[in-house]
Amino acid sequence: MKRNITVQLDEEIIDRAKVLAAKRGTSVSALLSHQVIKMTEEAARYEAAKQRALARMDNAIDRGGATWTREELHDRAQYRKDGTS
Repeated sequence: MKRNITVQLDEEIIDRAKVLAAKRGTSVSALLSHQVIKMTEEAARYEAAKQRALARMDNAIDRGGATWTREELHDRAQYRKDGTS
């Protein structure tokens, strides 16, 4: 079942949307409908992918749990030839 909504846009945007709709042989309402459908479908796909990734992380095999501090990760002195900081 389709329902109507009211959208307020600047006149310039409305004029540009009318021209675009005419070029595409459709209506402004159809243009907006298409974009809203596309955005909601993308959001749903993203959420589903996020949930799958989180589930995989929850079920991941423990690989030893090695951790490092920020200082250890960014300590470049050990890689210098002369060993100076």
